Amino acid sequence: MLSKRILPCLDVKAGRVVKGINFVDLKDAGDPVELAKVYNEAGADELVFLDITATHEDRDTIIDVVYRTAEQVFIPLTVGGGIQTLENVKGLLRAGADKVSINSAAVRNPDFINQASDRFGNQCIVVAIDARRRVNPENPGWDVYVRGGRENTGIDVLWWAEEVTKRGAGELLVTSMDADGTQAGYDLELTKAIANAVEIPVIASGGAGNCEHIHTALTEGKAEAALLASLLHYGQLSVSQIKTYLHERHIPVRLST
Repeated sequence: MLSKRILPCLDVKAGRVVKGINFVDLKDAGDPVELAKVYNEAGADELVFLDITATHEDRDTIIDVVYRTAEQVFIPLTVGGGIQTLENVKGLLRAGADKVSINSAAVRNPDFINQASDRFGNQCIVVAIDARRRVNPENPGWDVYVRGGRENTGIDVLWWAEEVTKRGAGELLVTSMDADGTQAGYDLELTKAIANAVEIPVIASGGAGNCEHIHTALTEGKAEAALLASLLHYGQLSVSQIKTYLHERHIPVRLST
């Protein structure tokens, strides 16, 4: 059985790690390079670096921060934000990223997923899906949001998850906008529905408040990995504490030696 993964997420704005609630009210959480070093040494399985305003500001990802981060870590690094072209992907992989995460550009031009997967391999291509639950009880489910959660596309999340999988996504990073930053728990219904619909790994994101939330995301939610930000950035939990908790409950994880 493959090990479940714990992925610290560095949401970066203007060169600093930030964290908010429901994608707003952002607060400073530190230097991305220094935090990356800490998490690398703490036993994180991978790191996710998201330049959260790149798409909204119509600019490319900050390559120099990616390069400096990649120099300091020896675990897989996924980078997202503002990736719109194959040259963007190539540049980030050359700067030290192991995978790229695409969101808005994938919605705008779904063929981009095919092209990136064909050229660089699907193991490099993560499609990020920002999902918000619909309020209409006659039309339950979730819509896909883009541009840093600012724009509702009206696309059904489950349909989109299946579509991007067919087009060559190697992994899905699924963020519940409703749960993001609340520390009230992941949207298990969301992650489970997507995991049941596709055959590629699903990363659960948004809402972790304690070890039990992470455990349920990896079991009931059927996620292969859990993305964490606030809990780790502000020292409420450590990677080691989380992995020990999971290991004691017979969840396969990579323990630090």
